[in-house]
Amino acid sequence: MTELRNVEADARRFRLRVFVLGVVVLLAFLLIVARLLVLQVERHDDLAEQAESNRTAIVPIVPNRGLIMDRNGVVLATNYSAYTLEITPSRAIDLEGTIDQLAQIVDIQQRDRRRFKRLREESRSFDSLPIRTRLSDEEVARFAAQRYRFPGVEIKARLFRTYPMGEVASHAIGYIGRINQREKERIEDSDDAANYRGTDYIGKLGVEQSFEPTLHGQTGFERMETSAGGHAVRRLNSHPATPGNTVMLSLDIKLQKLIEEMFGERRGALVALDPRNGEVLALVSKPTFDPNLFVEGIDQENWQALNESINKPLLNRALRGTYPPGSTYKPFMALAALELKKRSATQVISDPGFYNYGGRTFRSHEGGLGGVDMHRAIQYSSNTYFYSLGVEMGVDAIHDFMKPLSFGQITGIDLGGEVRGVLPSMEWKRNTYKRPEMKRWYSGETVSLGIGQGYNNFTMLQLAVAEATLANGGTRHRPHLIKAVKDQVTGQVTEVQQPPGENLGYNPKNVAIINNALMAVNQAGTGRRVFLGAPYTSAGKTGTAQAVAWGQNTKYNARLLEEHKRDHSLFAAFAPVEDPKVAVAVIVENAGFGAAAAAPIVRRVFDYWLLGQYPSEQDLAAVSKGQAAAPIGVPRRADDVPLTPEP
Repeated sequence: MTELRNVEADARRFRLRVFVLGVVVLLAFLLIVARLLVLQVERHDDLAEQAESNRTAIVPIVPNRGLIMDRNGVVLATNYSAYTLEITPSRAIDLEGTIDQLAQIVDIQQRDRRRFKRLREESRSFDSLPIRTRLSDEEVARFAAQRYRFPGVEIKARLFRTYPMGEVASHAIGYIGRINQREKERIEDSDDAANYRGTDYIGKLGVEQSFEPTLHGQTGFERMETSAGGHAVRRLNSHPATPGNTVMLSLDIKLQKLIEEMFGERRGALVALDPRNGEVLALVSKPTFDPNLFVEGIDQENWQALNESINKPLLNRALRGTYPPGSTYKPFMALAALELKKRSATQVISDPGFYNYGGRTFRSHEGGLGGVDMHRAIQYSSNTYFYSLGVEMGVDAIHDFMKPLSFGQITGIDLGGEVRGVLPSMEWKRNTYKRPEMKRWYSGETVSLGIGQGYNNFTMLQLAVAEATLANGGTRHRPHLIKAVKDQVTGQVTEVQQPPGENLGYNPKNVAIINNALMAVNQAGTGRRVFLGAPYTSAGKTGTAQAVAWGQNTKYNARLLEEHKRDHSLFAAFAPVEDPKVAVAVIVENAGFGAAAAAPIVRRVFDYWLLGQYPSEQDLAAVSKGQAAAPIGVPRRADDVPLTPEP
């Protein structure tokens, strides 16, 4: 009986174990089924996408960057294709050793190594970085034969940006460069992140930067089937990139080049505008630089030479250089007097050659001009007349009148980097200075404002806008460089609409009084020698502005001064008077009297724009050294002068 009971107990235990095991197997099966349902039903789309992603790769197609042209269709920025040798640092086993071995196959200079090192510091380790650009076909073939030795190194065909005119108009055109880490973060946080996949370069300055969205284009893609090792097997489908559009500027590059040649080795800035619509005809800043140096990353020697030069070639003096306007400010002071009824045009002021105020003596013409009305005060540039006018008006009245003319304001030009300068007022001084005694405006400080000195500091762009507004009878247009955009796909050219001009409400009779006086400057005043024989009427004002302040008893002698302490030479003018088509403001730094250095440049600008004339070689050489007044020799037809020297 005992044996039977043990068998029965064993059987029960066995059946229990079988049951438990069956339950476990059933639960496991149910779990598998549930998991299959999750994978096959709930996550089907997600997993299918992942599987497809493992099988395929999306490769961005970087668009061709749009061209930049001047108003006559001359190409200022374009692209060309070339090979680069690139290294992905994270994939290279021994980076320095790899570069040394590569140098035995292709020519790698020290400047290439320094540039690569700087790019590494600015980029992530998995970015592909160029160690050599613009490889020859022979170099490409030599590397291709030994490519297996260099993991993480590859040859890539890339489009390179080039600026055919070199240094000409470099501040206006700008340049592109590799996208740095800060720019990458900004792009990734923007709506354009997808459009910049695969893009390594972006506009850094000038038109290249300001019109980046227009020039960049739309990125395309290729969907490639890949092997388990990640190699492309075949292309499944693609969407081509849309090239960037061509930006057509209002600049006349031949005029721009002429002006830069006339500056010679001197520093300065010039802005030429069409007063009828605000088009920028020339925007010059001297000295210039070669934008081609920056495209692939400038080497240390060139960067140091540009960045540490006392002449500051990287400074866009037309937009960012601020200067006292000197006597070119006087016509606007006279217009303010008429508009605000502070003086009549016929009121005569005695000019004994000085002006006494607050115990100080302010200098004017040696010996004086005698009695001067507004016309003669402008024509012969009487300081005494405008010293006293400044005091009569007061700083805040001057500020409020000059502000709408764009003095001390952002003009709104379609280029980045513009500065305001200083149009002083009592409020400005309170906000600028910290010491209580410096916050106060003293009436003696207003004296120098009347002749464009003192705290006044403006850009040549602002002075050109004001001059164009005067030429246009008081209607101010926003200055702009862009004229039209050409669609690279359809070829359609679309004019870029600009806002209408703003009428500042000046009395036409008052404007005529000022313009007649400015015309007299060029006919019988300080500009007469420069405009001798001109077949058109012009209106202008010479200016001489102090680069450094002098004591009231110190006599100025340029020959005894260091060059950078000498006075600046300025000229602002427009022509023809009866129907103005061009307005110009120019400064030649530390060049002295306005009629000696600045005005001759403007005369040649007018001759080019209005008569189609180009200076003779002799005249060009003389102007560039400040040794010419009216044109020398026989001028050439502008159309006959090649834009670049014949080979």
